[in-house]
Amino acid sequence: MLRDVRNRGVVTLLGDHEVAFSEGDHVLYRPDELLPVHSNGMRFVLKDERGGLLLERHLYSIGGGAVVDESGLSIAPREGSPHHPYASGAELLAACDAAGLTISELAAFNEDAFRERPATNQALLAIADAMHQSISRGCRARGTLPGFLKVPRRAQRLHRDLMEVHNPQDPLRILDWVSLFAIAVNEENAAGGRVVTAPTNGAAGIVPAVLEYYRRFVADASTEGVQSFLLTAGAIGIIYKESASISGAEVGCQGEVGAACSMAAAGLAAVMGGTIRQVENAAEIGMEHNLGLTCDPVGGLVQVPCIERNAVGAVKAITAARIALRGDGTHVVSLDQVIKTMRETGADMHTKYKETSLGGLAVNIVEC
Repeated sequence: MLRDVRNRGVVTLLGDHEVAFSEGDHVLYRPDELLPVHSNGMRFVLKDERGGLLLERHLYSIGGGAVVDESGLSIAPREGSPHHPYASGAELLAACDAAGLTISELAAFNEDAFRERPATNQALLAIADAMHQSISRGCRARGTLPGFLKVPRRAQRLHRDLMEVHNPQDPLRILDWVSLFAIAVNEENAAGGRVVTAPTNGAAGIVPAVLEYYRRFVADASTEGVQSFLLTAGAIGIIYKESASISGAEVGCQGEVGAACSMAAAGLAAVMGGTIRQVENAAEIGMEHNLGLTCDPVGGLVQVPCIERNAVGAVKAITAARIALRGDGTHVVSLDQVIKTMRETGADMHTKYKETSLGGLAVNIVEC
């Protein structure tokens, strides 16, 4: 579609109405200008042939694929309501206790309000397969990533080296594989490949990398475990979406990589036998140690530092899960407290550190 617009110089509106359109003249990037409501916004303007204003609309991308207008209304909500509603970590734990369910079981019952259970299970496996395929494609692809940075793709070489050099004496070798999985996915994302927003494209490598770690390196991994992993991770992700944000443009990368790390840590803790409170603890650890993480992509491209950041986030998620599983689920800082802190930190964070590429590495790399 993009190629057609560029070649023909027109964009089609309302199905069949062609309007003259020049990308260079009609798409204006103004990173130093912020629209109201949200920092990740676009102004759409439609004019008649004499330049008179016909329509002006502001739309905002708030993360996870959601686009809203000034009223805050996004796409129509799904019909039905979850059987066990919750809006916080405390409410999630209370609902699990009341129903005698694990977090993944409660999440599955909630999904029953929207579709039959077999359809949910099939959808979960389709998501898991899409994650796996993004890793597989990323491990095979060569060349450089699109954009002026000319960043070389590393996953193919890393995969080859891990396959060729086998050192059973290296106790951290598995973590090299985890880093590879995350890098492979995020190189696919940077190249416009198909990935799963989990919870966002910029943080799309963490959940797949930790899920792949579970499937390859955890004893007794199973199809049911894959489904439980994703249900648990999704249950935690809902809390971030509802009570804070998963948008780097709103709260910095702590809301993207931090939330993904928290989700992955919870999923892994669940499938490794954790109690609901150990799972909540894992999620809390995953975010607590990403607090304050800025979003400063160089040149506005999701490449530097984003790709490596996903690898570090995946390893951190595994560490968070293992720490939580060594405890009994009691801990000083709750998941709700750390999410509240993340939201407040994001509000205090200077705009130049929130996906605008006006500060941090985005500026210093160019200057150096």
